[in-house]
Amino acid sequence: MFSKEILQDIVGEMTRNYQQDAFFTSHAGKQMPNRNTMIHIILGIRQILFPGFFDEENLSRTIPDYFLGHNVTRLYESLSGQILAALSHTADSSSGDTALTEKAEQICTSFFSSLPSIQSLLLKDVSAAYNGDPAAHSKEEIVFCYPGFFAIFVYRLAHQLYQLNVPFLPRIMTEYAHDHSGVDINPGAVIGEHFFIDHGTGVVIGETTEIGNNVKIYQGVTLGALSTRSGQLLRDVKRHPTIEDNVTVYSNASILGGETVVGKGSVIGGNCFITESVPAGSRVSIKNPELTITEKKKTGDLFD
Repeated sequence: MFSKEILQDIVGEMTRNYQQDAFFTSHAGKQMPNRNTMIHIILGIRQILFPGFFDEENLSRTIPDYFLGHNVTRLYESLSGQILAALSHTADSSSGDTALTEKAEQICTSFFSSLPSIQSLLLKDVSAAYNGDPAAHSKEEIVFCYPGFFAIFVYRLAHQLYQLNVPFLPRIMTEYAHDHSGVDINPGAVIGEHFFIDHGTGVVIGETTEIGNNVKIYQGVTLGALSTRSGQLLRDVKRHPTIEDNVTVYSNASILGGETVVGKGSVIGGNCFITESVPAGSRVSIKNPELTITEKKKTGDLFD
């Protein structure tokens, strides 16, 4: 147990840090968004986009209008509060409470109005996964079980909030998906229809990445930047690659740079490291390493 003197020293030093560093004092009295609340919102939206999959609702016994109306209203109230907290935390002192509340409600209304189109996109992603994976036994299995699809689902929600210039919340959402799927998609990335991530683990898709339609990528793929040493000077600069329609990128390939374009219909082999554009219809692979097998001599029952 701490002695009273040690405890007083710790508290005193941390208090001085709070008072002296503008990082703390500039946000005094402002409420941060709540990560756990955002997770509940994600899971709640999943229930209404895929009813009957993740709850005990049975739509054959429930009036769909009532089910949707009740849950959308509940989620709207929760999300609008989180949007308001995010806006309040980043707003300047001249922004009034009434104006921020109205802005939060406008953003929240726009977000929920986009849910039908997001749902349609996700159904196309489910089809892409089912058609692209012979191990998939049903579309339901993809929705229930595939980590890549879960990451895409969260990304599509977060991207909509990102486009609406909501701070914090999009990144909270995609980092939650990252934790649970191993797939790191920045909410700023632009991703087209029929997108499929097979296996998922270790995939990284950077903020300014652009991905076309009917693209399939495998585990360990990085769509990243060449260098970020310039830090904040690179904000709003395209630093990540463009992947055009009907491209397949195999496991552990790295495609880097904002000027790098992988042309339509190309196939990028596993472990490739690409920093230059690839023409449409290309097949890119690295030279197979030479495999050498050396038989070890036995010593008793053990190898040397």
